[in-house]
Amino acid sequence: MVYINENFNKLTPSYLFATVAEKRAAYEAANPQAKVISLGIGDVTQPLCPAVIQAMQKAVQEMGQPETFQGYGPYQGYDFLIEAILANDYAPRGVQLGKDEIFVSDGSKSDSGNIGDLFSPTAVVAVSDPVYPVYIDANLLAGRTVRRLPCSEADGFCPAPPHWHADIICLCSPNNPTGAVFSKQQLAAWVAYAQQEKAVILYDAAYKAFITNPALPQSIYEIPGAETCAIEFCSFSKTAGFTGTRCAWAVVPKALQAQQADGASVSLNELWYRRQSTKFNGAPYIVQRGAVAIYTPEGQKQVQETIAYYLQNAKIIREALLSLGFECTGGENSPYIWLKTPSGQTSWQFFDLLLNELNIVGTPGSGFGEQGEGYFRLTAFASRQATEEAAQRFRAYFGR
Repeated sequence: MVYINENFNKLTPSYLFATVAEKRAAYEAANPQAKVISLGIGDVTQPLCPAVIQAMQKAVQEMGQPETFQGYGPYQGYDFLIEAILANDYAPRGVQLGKDEIFVSDGSKSDSGNIGDLFSPTAVVAVSDPVYPVYIDANLLAGRTVRRLPCSEADGFCPAPPHWHADIICLCSPNNPTGAVFSKQQLAAWVAYAQQEKAVILYDAAYKAFITNPALPQSIYEIPGAETCAIEFCSFSKTAGFTGTRCAWAVVPKALQAQQADGASVSLNELWYRRQSTKFNGAPYIVQRGAVAIYTPEGQKQVQETIAYYLQNAKIIREALLSLGFECTGGENSPYIWLKTPSGQTSWQFFDLLLNELNIVGTPGSGFGEQGEGYFRLTAFASRQATEEAAQRFRAYFGR
């Protein structure tokens, strides 16, 4: 008899977004005439931009010719993409990194879960609450102790370092689900804490392209000393519509060290390379060629137009909610709007109300943690027509 990993029993019976999808499907089956608008899952709706498509089409042709065919690629990613990432995402922010500190992958969700392979199952993990479920689930599966950092309106949903010890800290900015963004001062406090506790920050910057305020950091490495205590995850998914194409990167600085049981220091950069070369064969050449195209002048223009499109959607939703007296955060420097449910409703009660009365799907805040109860997440990733229709439905129902 083979025994299972009993840590699976620590998870909720169903993944949050799977439950949302099941409820929507059941409603639509019973109400086939309903025109349901989804402002729930954070999947993009705008297609890959022309520059990306052209680059991928060219790469497909290259794969069909003996002289340009590509087999297994470098485990860390092709130099052409890594160099573009360094030149466009980091150098303009005053961040200097080496090529061997960038690891191209198939998604930040994968990286966020897989990075745990580097750490002991006895490590104590600090996560904000509310939080993206993957951070908790991945660590529970590994048998780690997870301690929550309660967040609220009082702290702008940006937690401060705790008074207790953590080995690993999961931070996300712009935050999913609350839309909150850390300031440089707030991140500096976390870097100081990590250095003091000899901890590692896992910093999810998947939504950094939505930050329009130049005073807000887009990378944790804008904070002095972060290279000694932080790993950063970034993604092309929300930036350039790669949710189905899958491409991202992680930064594991060579200055970042951890400790073995015998007290010796070990490079996490070397361990991550060893892990990736064992369990991962790299993102496809065609996909990486598409990703590097967003850094061309045409690609930059087209991607920025898409980001502006989503931010305008967020503004439409946010302004409609505020005009109706809702309390909400996010929607600025973020594609997510985090609202307080009205009349003391639970998150799932509000989900049912929106689905049954307005035919709108969102995400219950309680699915993101205990502190998410009484809150609700809406996304800006629908089409403009659907977003405007959703705003109108809110006004018609709650403005009565």
